[in-house]
Amino acid sequence: MDQAEQLRRIIKGSAPSKRPLARVITVTSGKGGVGKSNTAINLAIQMRKIGQKVIILDADFGLANIEIMFGAVPKHNLCDLIYKGKNIKDIITWGPMEVGFISGGSGITGLSNLNRDELSYIVENLAELDEMADTIIVDTGAGIADAVLEFLVASGEILLVTTPEPTSITDSYSLLKALSRHPRYHAETTQIKVLANKVTGESEAKALYAKLETVVERYLKVPISYLGMVPQDPQLAKAVMQQMPVSLENPKARSAVAYEMIVAKLTNRELNKNVARRGMAAFFSQIIARK
Repeated sequence: MDQAEQLRRIIKGSAPSKRPLARVITVTSGKGGVGKSNTAINLAIQMRKIGQKVIILDADFGLANIEIMFGAVPKHNLCDLIYKGKNIKDIITWGPMEVGFISGGSGITGLSNLNRDELSYIVENLAELDEMADTIIVDTGAGIADAVLEFLVASGEILLVTTPEPTSITDSYSLLKALSRHPRYHAETTQIKVLANKVTGESEAKALYAKLETVVERYLKVPISYLGMVPQDPQLAKAVMQQMPVSLENPKARSAVAYEMIVAKLTNRELNKNVARRGMAAFFSQIIARK
């Protein structure tokens, strides 16, 4: 029996059928410096404000953007769960407004060599997140590295952050191109939503999206949609310097209001009726059992 088949059986028998599955949203970008991690944490804060339980998984291995913005250094990370026997509650750090945070650590290697008992332990722990969170936000690294693509193909819902800079648009296209060529990418089960960041307003945001959509539709045939925009805002930069999400530091700031509107879209039942809730165990199993 190969590892993928083992995982399917483990997941099938790991949790009661009535357990609600968490929604997994993967936030990514074609290049660094476009505000990806800021987006992840502010969306989490806005979701908490409307009563959702949220956990962020920082999968930007080697960097610590989320924990810096949390103002807290986690004692343990995902690698401690996988290799050192820690349980899921041990590795969660609680930040502002009780947003949970899991550090990915310095990277995850050797997952394909795990035995059945180790796989069972990981899956059972990750399945607990479905009880602890309504939404899990995965903050990936930037670019088209294999580690980033593995998280994207495992996700049914991708939020692509881009800016008006020509290099950002080009790199977003390159990321979508790499994703479209991945053997495990399935367009029919993957929703890709574009967020225009650091724009002057709605008109620039939609013009940015139109540029990206034109080349993607012509050359890639990858379905994407426009989610919304976050304007360039000095209050956001000020909040970052204070190691606080702008949604808490200055809730009336233009950027904070924009994040609030984006969350309103993301949580609108009618707009998201086709979003599949896969749960964290199923999401991560696809990364472990990559073929």
